[in-house]
Amino acid sequence: MQHKLTSNDGVGRWDTFLRSLDDKHYKKILYNIGKAQLENDPEHFKKLSDDIWEFRTLYQGLKYRLLAFWDKTSATETLVISTHGFIKKRSDVPKQEIQKAVQIRKQYFENKLKNKKK
Repeated sequence: MQHKLTSNDGVGRWDTFLRSLDDKHYKKILYNIGKAQLENDPEHFKKLSDDIWEFRTLYQGLKYRLLAFWDKTSATETLVISTHGFIKKRSDVPKQEIQKAVQIRKQYFENKLKNKKK
């Protein structure tokens, strides 16, 4: 099974978020993404709801989060679709961030179904 980290639209909100960061922070998050592709480490991935997960990186006191969901509709690969990123400032993930990820997930699968019918 192959795992890929991608965005819901090919030009991801998560990518825009990452590229806005200081280079060292950006590279640390990419390093952790690489590690997560090789191993399922609860330090990096945490389930927030039935369908939404957070990818976590702590670097120089900042808590970086990428929210994501799984697309297991292919027989050959599993995609981890990142919806967006933010710097976590509270102990819990803000509900509006989870709701945003849920909405993006819904839109992703609706678009995928529409494209399949074409």
